[in-house]
Amino acid sequence: MLMICVAEGVELSPEEVVESDRRMTAWLEDTIGRGVNLHGGRLRPVSSATTVRARKGELLVTDGPFAETKEQIAGYDVIECPHLDQAIEVASRHPVARFGCIEVRPFVDSEQAMPRRPLEVAGWARAMAPEGEGQGS
Repeated sequence: MLMICVAEGVELSPEEVVESDRRMTAWLEDTIGRGVNLHGGRLRPVSSATTVRARKGELLVTDGPFAETKEQIAGYDVIECPHLDQAIEVASRHPVARFGCIEVRPFVDSEQAMPRRPLEVAGWARAMAPEGEGQGS
């Protein structure tokens, strides 16, 4: 997965917006055409975020982002590459890499993914625990 990050408040000139849109269109045509880009999207500004936490039976809902950071996630692309080197190559050509950053992060392998059926959760948790932990009954 590519997480597209930009510094909050980055402003592009009208000419830079046109050029960025042109580069984005070309990047999307290339990555979709090669079958590498499976899905993606832009996110609304961080000011529209709502953070949800559940602690000790209490629901805590906060307007705003999860963390105060200079760079915010502005979008994402789900890509499929056989090797990290190819994912880095795809990320390096993303237009936002010129003024922001692209975080490349793999999904958990399907064998390690948390099961969706409740009865499998306990077995999964034991299997994923570090050696010596979760081995008891």
